[in-house]
Amino acid sequence: MELQATLSSQEQAEIAQWVKEHNSKINQGKHPQQNLGKDDFLKILITQLSYQDPTAPMEDKEFIAQMAQFSTLDQMTSMAADFSRLASLVAGSEATGSLGKSVEIAVEDRIVQGTVKAVTRGDNPEVLVQGSYYPWNQVVKVFEE
Repeated sequence: MELQATLSSQEQAEIAQWVKEHNSKINQGKHPQQNLGKDDFLKILITQLSYQDPTAPMEDKEFIAQMAQFSTLDQMTSMAADFSRLASLVAGSEATGSLGKSVEIAVEDRIVQGTVKAVTRGDNPEVLVQGSYYPWNQVVKVFEE
């Protein structure tokens, strides 16, 4: 008895159609994710290692290259989080620097002018102008009184 190691084009087409139908059922009403994260990368790598052909295992070079890609992805994810935190700190610093200064704030279709009396901290700082808090990202101009 001879075992076939490859699929015929007919079998490949049938499997591709089955996978397409199955995925459409699973993803019905869901929006597909556009970005792969480090967890997705690890799942793919583990799946590759689990289902590799024992007669032709993944070569060391391929494995090392994939691990380097994972390491790079992990570092980039960490850097993105750090940059986001840095941007938040810069925004907070700018908002704090506006204390006692006059500002113009764009609110929908009008401009609010006044002196900054207080500033909140956090990822999205707000300034107190004329008795109301406004997000710092709506401030369009800061000037001395």
